[in-house]
Amino acid sequence: MQNVFRSALAIAVIFLSSTVHSFAGFPLVDPENNVDIAPVILFKDAPAITRQVAEELVDYLEKTTGQKPQLLIGAPDPLPDRAIWLGIQPELKQAFPALNTGFTHPEEILVAANDRHLVIAGRDVWDPDHLVVEGIDEKIHGKQQEYGTANAIYTFLRDQIGIRWLWPGELGEDIPQQKTVIIENMEYRFHPPIRGRAGGFNYSTLSNRGYGKAHDWTRKQRIQLSSLAIGGGHGFGDWWERYHEKHPEIFALQPDGTRSGHPSPRNAKLCQSNPLVWDLWLEGVEEQLEADPTQFIFNGSPNDGWSSGHCTCEKCRAWDHPDGEPRLMHWYHYREERPALSDRHVTFANTLAGKLKEKYPDKDYYVMMLSYGHSRPAPVEARPAENVIMVSVANFYGRSGLIDRGSTWGTPHREQFQAWGKLSHHLMWRPNTGSPAGWQQGLPDVSIHQTIDDIKSLHKNNGIGIYIDAVWEHWATQGPQLYAMAQLLWDAEQDGEKILDDYYTRAFGTAAEDIREYFTLFEKARTAFVEKHNFKTERSQFPELYTDELLENAEAILNRAKPEQEIHSKRVDFIRAGLHYTKLLVQNIKIMDRYWDKPDEKSAETVRDNWKQIEQIWNEYPGAINMGPVRPITPRMLGLHPDHPNPKRKKKPKKKDPQDLDRN
Repeated sequence: MQNVFRSALAIAVIFLSSTVHSFAGFPLVDPENNVDIAPVILFKDAPAITRQVAEELVDYLEKTTGQKPQLLIGAPDPLPDRAIWLGIQPELKQAFPALNTGFTHPEEILVAANDRHLVIAGRDVWDPDHLVVEGIDEKIHGKQQEYGTANAIYTFLRDQIGIRWLWPGELGEDIPQQKTVIIENMEYRFHPPIRGRAGGFNYSTLSNRGYGKAHDWTRKQRIQLSSLAIGGGHGFGDWWERYHEKHPEIFALQPDGTRSGHPSPRNAKLCQSNPLVWDLWLEGVEEQLEADPTQFIFNGSPNDGWSSGHCTCEKCRAWDHPDGEPRLMHWYHYREERPALSDRHVTFANTLAGKLKEKYPDKDYYVMMLSYGHSRPAPVEARPAENVIMVSVANFYGRSGLIDRGSTWGTPHREQFQAWGKLSHHLMWRPNTGSPAGWQQGLPDVSIHQTIDDIKSLHKNNGIGIYIDAVWEHWATQGPQLYAMAQLLWDAEQDGEKILDDYYTRAFGTAAEDIREYFTLFEKARTAFVEKHNFKTERSQFPELYTDELLENAEAILNRAKPEQEIHSKRVDFIRAGLHYTKLLVQNIKIMDRYWDKPDEKSAETVRDNWKQIEQIWNEYPGAINMGPVRPITPRMLGLHPDHPNPKRKKKPKKKDPQDLDRN
């Protein structure tokens, strides 16, 4: 990868009135003193995404002040008397003679103002020959490795102009109207410690066109444009198909002496101590770099099916530590307790990391290694190398206290995560959220304060990234939690309560305390429900939580909420749409739980009518509930519509070995 830090001059030919006034700061716009809005100057050759964000700045300044600034690319001659500068440019030395315009941290941003100039800039890194790369579902145009200036612009709009993006869409924008804007003389610098933020809202990452509908929102929250694109998957899913005939010896030795690829081709395990595995992996790195030279993180994580098929050869077993936690492992018609694989997997990752550094000594390349399944416990002796990123699949998001079901010691996921944080140079958190109280189905399954604590815990434990499976983007029922999480992913040292205060006040005005009480009601009820069931809940149990009494109390709170401003009333209606959806879905769950045992047309018609009302909510309140993942045909909703039965319901449950830990 060729990292190129670009900056160029840009300045507009717009001058102040001949009347000179003295200001205690930078007058962005001041009609009373005949000061029109200052011009916006973007550095020359800015990549497409940064240029897009610059254009958004111009639009938002017009929305808040009523005046649209001119956007120029590159510096004119002569230079103007005053301007807003976007990005580090040579001419800044004239505007800010004493300002240090260098950056020493990844993604560092700078906002500085004097009486005549304002600079909004950040560390911008890109490869000019690879600005267009393949993404998840489509090409990414304007790909950068760091988007400092873009994130600085959103920071300026939020902190200095006062704009809030409470949830996606126009209704979620809160833009103060202000004819006069004076930016005090200042110098603000910040660099986000959690560099891999985009995975917090994975469905709305760049080029992901699946369930996500919040791409613009995640970008404005400074999440999407992060500098560590870390996935949460496994690294060798296609190796059996590619290599099992030519190189059968690279696959895990089974207790029966075969290298069969158990438990399945996609989940076949490797003989990690075999040097040919290391060489083939390095060849794969070369292929990846040829396709996209901007990559710098390469996956070395074992395949899924975490309890089955691990290599039993002497060399691989020598990498295990005998004092590791005993874990029950599975092979074909055979099981045995053996030490946790944490030391083995760290040793494997370190081996790959050494090969990577040897081949690319001048590059900052990293190996990604999952701490998952039988490698969830921290290793006894092995320690990750400096160019290894450990990815902890510790499932305590929304499920505080959840015990690792593969642990023979009964260790909670949170403790496993903290143990890795003490010994890893770089740690990423990759939780599965599950659906303990209807999270996936769009119900008010909110764990707001736990989420605040979780993100702070990530930061305190050397956390540099996050990848959540999955945030479903239901804004009317889970909005405060999603907003708080986004703010903390940018700056985990913020006060969570102040974030919530700001959210409720800006969104709902004089109804702020009512809406806070509404979500607190659900949060408390949800906490008690999941503690009672220890997170082992089925969809049919949700009505036990969302009782008629709870929903009536929630509705009574919303009925008391009568804000003074129309925009706040519309936002209360948005939340009310989430409650209406909740009531309809819970009723459908109740009815359909009985219906499939004894179908009747009256029940079917009631449910069909409820779904029609849900469709109306989708149409009238876009984003209130993300319709993609909760349509009747999706796996998490099958059986909740008489025309879409759940095919698994009528089948006799397959007898499962109680010790089969691969079951999901």
